[in-house]
Amino acid sequence: MSHQQGHPHPHPHPHPHPHLHPGTWRHRLGHLLRPHTHETADKVDSALESSAQGMRALWISLAVLGVTAVAQAAVVVVSGSVALLGDTVHNAADALTALPLGVAFVLGRRAANRRFTYGYGRAEDLAGIVIVLTIAASAGFAAWTAVDRLLHPREISALPAVATAAVVGFLGNEWVARYRIRVGRAIGSAALVADGLHARTDGFTSLAVLFGAGGAALAWPLADPIVGLLITAAILLVLRDACREVFRRLMDAVDPALVEAAEAALRKVAGVREVGELRLRWIGHRLRAEVAVVVDGTLTVREAHRMAVEAEHALLHAVPRLTAALVHADPAPVPGLPDPHAALAHHAV
Repeated sequence: MSHQQGHPHPHPHPHPHPHLHPGTWRHRLGHLLRPHTHETADKVDSALESSAQGMRALWISLAVLGVTAVAQAAVVVVSGSVALLGDTVHNAADALTALPLGVAFVLGRRAANRRFTYGYGRAEDLAGIVIVLTIAASAGFAAWTAVDRLLHPREISALPAVATAAVVGFLGNEWVARYRIRVGRAIGSAALVADGLHARTDGFTSLAVLFGAGGAALAWPLADPIVGLLITAAILLVLRDACREVFRRLMDAVDPALVEAAEAALRKVAGVREVGELRLRWIGHRLRAEVAVVVDGTLTVREAHRMAVEAEHALLHAVPRLTAALVHADPAPVPGLPDPHAALAHHAV
């Protein structure tokens, strides 16, 4: 006996679920996803809501980084600072990483079809790979710039303006990083989190420009390249974290706490004797679950179906960002009756 959210055949749900929590977006989103009516529109609306949050984050961060890059470019024209030029290009490139994520969010809104039966949510994982490669390229560019400055020291003019532009670059990137990471974690988008980490690396690069300007003011031109190499090492650490997060998402890794929450919710369902195999996987920034629960072997098909529905409801209420659950009701062995699993095993042999 299996049951999946959104199945077309109607059946009554006598429990009204009056426990609404209008104060948080997660509960509002969660109740849109509850299979109380089993309408496809509920799932589409919630998918659009989470994608809209991601798109809003991309547009706002794109605007902030665009203004930052323009302000820095004006100072580059005045000062001729090569380091600030590199930082400006870096910020512009970071703003453009919104493009693959934007494409991913738009694709994620498309409905599943006979070829892509799980939908297009995995496009976010592909965008995450692009962002990781961009962070790696940023690290390489920062290292190359630092080594070149170390081998060929250059004077920096208009130091106060360069220092101010560096501070503006750091503040802009750090704000964008915090915003992207917060929204990415809220909607479960590893790609948006990785993009936030990338913005943070650009903030570190801006700090390198600031310290380089300070060293130049103290008549120590090697301060800029030395600090640049240290910042390159910091970027590599951020790259490691981004790679780990995107790799885990590609390998269908989930937080073990989510598995524990799902198991605990299922064990509280009346009639569930045991929780068998439980699997969770991310499709973009939404979760799906597949689980087998052991029930009384004497239950009728209708009773087992009702219990599967209750187990599905328990999962959807207990696990954040879970949008679909496939529940298999596995009958416990009954003395005097043949074990269906043993029969299937014998048939397979």
